[in-house]
Amino acid sequence: MAQWTSAVGAAQLARQLKSQQERPAGPGTRRPPAYRALADGIRLLVLEGRVPVAARLPAERELALALSVSRTTVAAAYEALRGEGFLESRRGAGSWTAVPAGNPVPARGLEPLPPEALGSLIDLGCAALPAPEPWLTRAVQGALEQLPPYAHTHGDYPAGLPALRSMIAERYTARGIPTMPEQIMVTTGAMGAIDAICHLFGGRGERIAVESPSYANILQLMREAGARLVPVAMAEGLAGWDMDRWRQVLREAAPRIAYVVADFHNPTGALAGEDQRRRLVDAARSAGTVLVADETMSELWLDEDVEMPRPVCAFDPAGSTVITVGSASKAFWAGMRIGWVRAAPDVIRSLVAARAYADLGTPVLEQLAVHWLFGTGGWEQAVEVRRTQARENRDALVAAVRRELPNWEFEVPRGGLTLWVRTGGLSGSRLAEAGERVGVRVPSGPRFGVDGAFEGYVRLPFTVGGAVAEEAASRLAAAARMVETGGTSGAEPPRTFVA
Repeated sequence: MAQWTSAVGAAQLARQLKSQQERPAGPGTRRPPAYRALADGIRLLVLEGRVPVAARLPAERELALALSVSRTTVAAAYEALRGEGFLESRRGAGSWTAVPAGNPVPARGLEPLPPEALGSLIDLGCAALPAPEPWLTRAVQGALEQLPPYAHTHGDYPAGLPALRSMIAERYTARGIPTMPEQIMVTTGAMGAIDAICHLFGGRGERIAVESPSYANILQLMREAGARLVPVAMAEGLAGWDMDRWRQVLREAAPRIAYVVADFHNPTGALAGEDQRRRLVDAARSAGTVLVADETMSELWLDEDVEMPRPVCAFDPAGSTVITVGSASKAFWAGMRIGWVRAAPDVIRSLVAARAYADLGTPVLEQLAVHWLFGTGGWEQAVEVRRTQARENRDALVAAVRRELPNWEFEVPRGGLTLWVRTGGLSGSRLAEAGERVGVRVPSGPRFGVDGAFEGYVRLPFTVGGAVAEEAASRLAAAARMVETGGTSGAEPPRTFVA
């Protein structure tokens, strides 16, 4: 019986591998033999989770043809991987990926680092900040005071607590978007909201247009739902969307769904302009595409003179095209797993009906905590604390990276939680691997793309500041030196670091 649970095609694997190999080599790089470079490339894909464990690899002849190398090179690479524990084979069943005994199974998304590892490893993988106290504690205390009447009910509210739905609707109305409670569904975070939308509109095999790059966890969610992702390149720098490309994709590919982050895009930090929003809604309407606008970063402007455009849904007054997703997780705290969907009432009814087969509803206590924050002004004060934290961290991280890695290129976003960095020709995948060895965890660019795109980038979140930001940049510089020299010379074991 075969031990593999999925398969990777030769063309797909070749695209992912070539994106690593085509990056220019750094000065002094020792070029390994072709078979060793191929084995290293596959190992990196497995370690990053971009090729899953227990995935059947192409036959040697197929991969050799796709890569334009000799079959001997592929055979030697597979043999090296078997010797290192990253490949298993059986006659008649083929070869499939594995991890050596004792190694954790790699994550395919961007999971937070376990707390026990924080002493020696600086985590730049998860774009989330600690809770803005004392507002979390006050919100939970306020929720407990509101809880007794709900404790006498069954506790299942598939659409969300009526009081919270009404308050979210009022907040949209105050922003100039008239909204009824019937247009709101409360979800378990933004991921829960987008998962529900994808299952309703994007069945297996459906096309979903996504920004390129885009948020890694959402891309993986859509892949595992069976979607066919259609990448649409962002405009250069922080200029937002490339509308010519969007119009072309919507017209030619006719995707069922398009997913966008208009406000301080993750990972680039771009802020789409008001005219871009209007034109994208018009193009989606003409193509019959459901436009999912992720607003989780919309309140995280970091510079005082930022003028925020109107929400994307402001350009869809009939509510026939745009579905908006919001969340407390980025603006308040990732541990507050409360999100919401704003859509036409019939869409909300369909989402609520489908929820009976998913999670039935969102925890009541957390909904009451968010209700307390919205109703007391605590939300605004907590978000201001969050902006101050993120602004200070951004400025410290930018200064440290510019000092330690002057060849790395980026534009400083005016909001959000992430910095999108071009790594001076170095492989982002190899930097991520080297970073683990020197004590800094950083996600490589290809996690945010489709089929190996953005190998020359990494994403740095504004989650550390002060001395920790300086140490993180120093460790990144050490990782860069390792990649440039093609080895581990000069690498020191990560030391415990306390801010």
